[in-house]
Formats: sequence, C-alpha cells, structure tokens
Amino acid sequence: MAVEVPTKAGGLMGNSQQNPVALVQAKLKEVELKFKGWLAKQSLPVEAAVVTVTSAAQGAAIGAFVGTLTGGDGSSLLMPPPNAASLSPDAMASLKQAQALAGGPFVQARNFAVMTGANAGISCVMKRLRGKDDVQTSMAAAFGSGALFSLVSGMGGPNPAANALTSGLFFALVQGGIFQLGQKFSQPPAEDLNYVKTRSMLNNLGLQNYEKNFKRGLLTDTTLPLITDSALRDVKIPPGPRLLILEHIEREPEFKNRRKGPR
Repeated sequence: MAVEVPTKAGGLMGNSQQNPVALVQAKLKEVELKFKGWLAKQSLPVEAAVVTVTSAAQGAAIGAFVGTLTGGDGSSLLMPPPNAASLSPDAMASLKQAQALAGGPFVQARNFAVMTGANAGISCVMKRLRGKDDVQTSMAAAFGSGALFSLVSGMGGPNPAANALTSGLFFALVQGGIFQLGQKFSQPPAEDLNYVKTRSMLNNLGLQNYEKNFKRGLLTDTTLPLITDSALRDVKIPPGPRLLILEHIEREPEFKNRRKGPR
C-alpha cells in the first residue's frame, strides 16, 4: 500500500496539472472532426445548406462585434434624412454606401453574414461538383459573395446590377490573388533528390536531426556505401548515432557489396 499511494497521488497531480486550454482545444477538435465526418456523408443540398448557415452565423457574430466597435447602434445611419426624396440617385447611393460601411451591429452582422455565408456555400457546391479546391472555385465563391454583398448593402452607384457585377469582379480578383499567394508560400520546399535514401535511413533510425550534418559534409546517397566512421566524425555526428548509421549500412543488401575501406 505504501507504494501504490504515491503512484496514485502522482497520477492525480499529473491530471490536475494538465493545461485546461489544451483540453478544451482537443475536445473542440474532436467535435469538429466528427462534424466534418458527418457532413461529408450528407447530400450536396444538405451539406451546402449547413455550411452556408454555420458560416453566415459566424460572419454575423464577427460583423456584430465590428459594428459595435465602429458604428454604435447604427440607428441614426439607418434612418434617411428628411429631404431624402429630393436627393439625386448618386447622393442616395453615397448615403447607402455610408450606411453599409459605418452601420451598427445589426447592419454589419447582416453584411458579414451575407459575405461569409455566400462564399462558404458557393465554395462547398463548387468543390463537390468539380472535385477540387482551386483558384477557380475560390474566385467563383468570391464573385458570388461580392455580388450579394453589394445587393444587400446597397453599396455603389444607383444601378444595382452594375454594382453587383463590379463588386463581384473585385472580390473575385482579390480572392484569386490571395489564393495564388497562399499557394505559392504554402508549398513545401522541393525535395533534394540527392538525399532521398539518406533521409529515409535517418528517419528509420530516429536520427533525422543529423540530416543537416550529412548535407554539410556533402554525404549524398551516392556516398552512403563509402561512408566510414571518420567521415561521420568529420561532420560532427556523435559516437552513438555513428554506430547506428554504420551498422544500418552494413546490413543493407544494397550497400553491403559496395562497402569499401575500414569502418
């Protein structure tokens, strides 16, 4: 009993010391994965509707927060001036644009909900129909969200159709540029073909941290059958890893018959 009590106490202490934020994040991730798994099994209309509604809700929350910070309650902006009937179409368009940009929580919640919901819904449909998520899908979704945002918010000139087309094209071009930049910078570096076998060997041995040592000494795949202890010592690899590497090379049939020189 004297041995079991500390063990149990240590286990309890270990559990109590776990980061609660990490636990919540892990739980949310688990729920998200289950939700995505369920959603992937649904028909296209159901998936598109769920994605649109959830994204619109998220956008509305963000918009309401932004509107609270920038526009107060927005009641004064939603009310047209007394002489609104005498205003020119261009003046009314400017008024609507000001309302769209500086509206309160409800106005911004509506605008953000339309943008995010339309973008997510169109993107979902495009990806299911085309089977891929590329720049065309991204631009189509952005065009739809931009056009709907223009129609709902009233931004632009007095011609709603022209405004929707212009806004949609602008959104599409911006989104396409962002997508291309993201693709460019997110691509992993090209694999060095001179170190494919070397990398595989080090990964199998759990010594991947020493790949840079091999590259520093120009010890490529071609030189693997020729590697000696002194060569590994020259590139600052410690004795233990050196023994593992040499023993691995000695056992590999591909290298065994080509070994030259002493270990």
